[in-house]
This record gives sequence, structure tokens and C-alpha cells, in this order.
Amino acid sequence: MVEQTRPPETAPRPAAARPRLAFIDNIRVLLTVMVVLHHVAVTYGNIGLWFYAEPAADPSGTALDGLVVFNQAFFMGFFFLISGYFVPRSFDRKGPRAFLRDRAVRLGIPLLAFLVLLRPLLTTDTYRALLAEGREMPYWFFYLVSWDPGPLWFVEVLLVFSLGYALLRRIRTRRTGTPATPPPAARGTAGPGPLAVVGFVAALTLATYLWRIVNPAPYWPVVGLPSPQFLPQYAALFTVGVLAARRGWTGRVPRAAGWTGSAVAAASAAAVLPFMAQLSAGAPGSWQSLALAAWENTFAAGAILALLALFSARFDRQGRLSRFLSDNAFAVYVLHALVLVALGHALSGWQAVAVAKFAVAGLLAVPLCWGLAALVRTVPAARRVL
Repeated sequence: MVEQTRPPETAPRPAAARPRLAFIDNIRVLLTVMVVLHHVAVTYGNIGLWFYAEPAADPSGTALDGLVVFNQAFFMGFFFLISGYFVPRSFDRKGPRAFLRDRAVRLGIPLLAFLVLLRPLLTTDTYRALLAEGREMPYWFFYLVSWDPGPLWFVEVLLVFSLGYALLRRIRTRRTGTPATPPPAARGTAGPGPLAVVGFVAALTLATYLWRIVNPAPYWPVVGLPSPQFLPQYAALFTVGVLAARRGWTGRVPRAAGWTGSAVAAASAAAVLPFMAQLSAGAPGSWQSLALAAWENTFAAGAILALLALFSARFDRQGRLSRFLSDNAFAVYVLHALVLVALGHALSGWQAVAVAKFAVAGLLAVPLCWGLAALVRTVPAARRVL
């Protein structure tokens, strides 16, 4: 009997070179700016879940809270969609072991560096406040009981999703006997149509609604996930990104779909704004919770389609500045908390309305974050992971 052989799982198939998608890099820059401004809004709004916060003492803080809510509805999900798009290509090119090793380096090391090096600096104020209240404890104990990856929760979840993708690919290989590297789909194929998008939003809304009944917690300690109620969206959009890569969807959304997405996002925002407080206060399993999930995912789909259409049509090129911004975007994400906390202290003596402090801090924070990121990335070891 002749034993049938198959290609080893660790031998990746060479992948053809593919031009860099400039408009995707530019979207990443925009989303990173939104992350920075999102946390500036948290600093001066009424939510206060940040390393340094000045709760608003005037009505303008409510506007900052609204900015946070609208951002949260789509921008991190969009990050996961983009990240998912590049995972299959990386897995195909490198093979399972090299892919996992690369994820451990590119995601695990920044996560560990934040926890070990940056987090102690960022939590100094909280620790001092506890001591001032008479709650004596050694710092090592405070560090452990307040364990939290901060904004690097995204990296933490992305690492889990990447490991899950690699596991599914391995299971598929063992069950079907096919090589670990399936042939890539032809590039430029048509993406999902309107009915598919509507069905996706409806299914995701139902999944989100049911998930929040099972898991009503607004925060997961230890793992530090500040928005577990959005996990269905994160997982679903990561999966959409993976499917887009496998099926050859380039993300170039037709202009009509972009205009439709813009209209849907604007109309849903206008419709929900007067009732946002009521919907947000709804208990899991209530009609308010269902309506809120429907709005979040409808708004997210519209905003994502609109931005994909706009950037693929208008911003599909890069000059020196835009390339600089995209090259340093991930480092900005990892490091921006240091800049924001430092700016918060620097502006703490200025008495002004919340929205004014947000505007000034935001204008200062964005260039300072990119400057710090570029400086850190001059170190070769840091450049490899950031």
C-alpha cells in the first residue's frame, strides 16, 4: 500500500506580493486619532474611567459623553475588521508556527511592556489617592488587585482572536486533510449586497441583545475589558475582515453604498439622540436594550460603509506625512495614555469649561502622541514591535 502524503502544516505557500492598501492605512490613522480624542473626552466628561480624570462641572461635559457613546458604537469594531482582514494573508505567508510567533512578538510584547513599564507610571495618582484616604497598602499589592491592561485591552483581545483563527485553521486541516494554506480568492470580487448587510446587522443586533442578558457586566476585571457588551460586534467584524480577505473583497465600497451608509448613520444618530439616556438606562433583556443594540450596530454599519467608500475614493494614496502617520499609528495607540495623563496634569490649573479643555488638550495631544511614538521607534528593538 502506498501512503498518501500531504504538504506539512508548517510549510507556508509563497504568497504573491500585493500592493499596500493606502486607504486602509489612512483609515487606521483616523481611527487612532479618534482613540486619542475619545480618551481626552473621557478625561473631561462625566464617565471618568481613565488614569487621570477631571469630571465635568458644567453642561458641556454631556456633549463629551455623547462623543464617547457615538465613538464606542463603531470605532473599535472597525479596528477589529481591519485587523481581521490582514490575518489570513499573514497566516498564509508565514505558516502556523511563524504566524503565532509573530503575533506573540507584535502583540504580546507591547501588552507586556505596557503592563510592566507604563502602567506603574499611569496609576501613580490612583495609588497616592488611596494612601491619602488612609488605605495603606504596599504598591505591589495595589498593582496586583488593580490589574488592568488599560487601552491595550484591544491588543489582548486581538491576540485571542488571532490564536482562535490559527486554531480553527489547524482543525480544518486535520478534518479535511487539505493544506493549511488554501488558495486565495481572486482579488476585486464583489462584496456583500444590501440584503446581506441588513441581515448581518439584524443577526448581530440579536446576538448583542442576548449576550447582554447573559453577561450584563459593563467591565471585566483582571482582563481589563472596558466594553464587554460589544464583544459580539468585535468578533463579528473581525470575522468579516477575515472573510473579506479570503473572498477577495478589497474594501472598495461603491459610492452609492457609501452615500447610503452616510444617510443611515446620520438618520439613526438623529433618531436616537433624544432618547439616548432612556435607552442606556434600560436593563438587559428590556426593549430599551434591544433598541440600543439595534442602533449601535446600524450606526456602526453605516459609518463603516461611509468611511470605506470615502477613503477608497478620495484618500487612496500616501505622501511622506501620511506614511509617517500610518507607520507610527500603532505606537501612538500603545503610548498615548502617557501623553494624555501628562497633559491632564499640565492643564489641571486652568479653570475652563469641559469642552474648552477637551479642545485644547486634543489639539496638543495628537501631535505630541505622534512625536513620542516616532521618538520611541528610533530604538531598533521598539521599532520591531511598534
